[in-house]
Amino acid sequence: MKAVVWHGKEDVRVEQVPDPTLLHQSDIIVKVSLTAICGSDLHLYDDCIPTMRVGDILGHEFMGEVVEIGSEVRNLQIGDRVVVPFPIACGHCYFCQNSMHALCDNSNPNAAMAEKLYGYAPAGIFGYSHMMGGYPGGQAEFVRVPYGDVGPFKVPGHMSDEQALFLSDVLPTGYMAAENCAIKPGDTVAVWGAGPVGQFALRSALLLGAERVIIIDRIPDRLDMALTRTPQGRVIPLNFEEFDIQIALRDLTGGRGPDACIDAVGLEAHGKGLWAQYDGLRTVLKLQQDRPVVLREMIQACRKGGTISIPGVYGGYMDHAPIGAIFNKGLQIRAGQTHVHRYMKTLLEHIHREEIDPTMIISHRVTLDEAPSAYKMFATKDDHCTKVVMRPLS
Repeated sequence: MKAVVWHGKEDVRVEQVPDPTLLHQSDIIVKVSLTAICGSDLHLYDDCIPTMRVGDILGHEFMGEVVEIGSEVRNLQIGDRVVVPFPIACGHCYFCQNSMHALCDNSNPNAAMAEKLYGYAPAGIFGYSHMMGGYPGGQAEFVRVPYGDVGPFKVPGHMSDEQALFLSDVLPTGYMAAENCAIKPGDTVAVWGAGPVGQFALRSALLLGAERVIIIDRIPDRLDMALTRTPQGRVIPLNFEEFDIQIALRDLTGGRGPDACIDAVGLEAHGKGLWAQYDGLRTVLKLQQDRPVVLREMIQACRKGGTISIPGVYGGYMDHAPIGAIFNKGLQIRAGQTHVHRYMKTLLEHIHREEIDPTMIISHRVTLDEAPSAYKMFATKDDHCTKVVMRPLS
């Protein structure tokens, strides 16, 4: 089969690889109908995530048709159309039983790698390094899905592939980011990053009762998108290259600061000023893995007693963390990989009621063969690129 394969920094290729097979009787094989390039895939493209190996198949946002089923899978049939959560969950451990599927104790066969860095290992993730399990990803014609009776979610017949695809990651990620803010009526939420996760975090915050959402980015097209199909006057876009964000947020909140701040950017954040230059230099010199420009800015901007929500991916350590501000301002921090399984039914209803349109973020539709150029375009934001979906099979 064809698959998108990692070969190093800014080097992905479409190659012929062996077809997947059932390894356990709880596995299924999915024929991929749609897959997407996620913003966190760019961290692999830029070689920011450790334990990648040449030949690894990329991709964790995908859906398709069930074509093979292990004997232990009871709730699916050949021909079912399914969307697959990016974290792999066993369904039986303490964390799965408590709806924390991204922290599954049993799905990461390389847990010892992650334990060295994090103390404990998160769940396995499709196509996202050997520290996260070494699972082949979904940017391929076929993919093996472990625990087939736990993760894959049957797509209703009335829903298109494009409507369902983002239930695999970015839509639940934006929703959980907003939910982690514990939003109350009248709250102001600030979102850093107007990419796909930021767009869904913005809309989720409004659904959960936020009075206003301030969204911060430097790309005009993405800031314009934030105003699409949102209530007039309740979304305020800010270009950080044109404003001092700290001053602007104080002015917009009567001097108090946002009630909650969402980092929808992650470890490759851009910024301006000395801190941004400092972080850029340290990452170039490999003295620091993550660029915490946004995190520092959020911690400074958030009101006293407010909440910091972090759906953006971070991989290692950061320098000059303002722990004093966190402590003295009494901030709460909520972070983590998304517990996708928890949100799929809820978000399906929001899509059905047309309260969220997942397809609005799609800017480019390409074939799997075009993946190398699509990765480059997405990384550089050329051609107004916000989200690329790929169709592996004709």
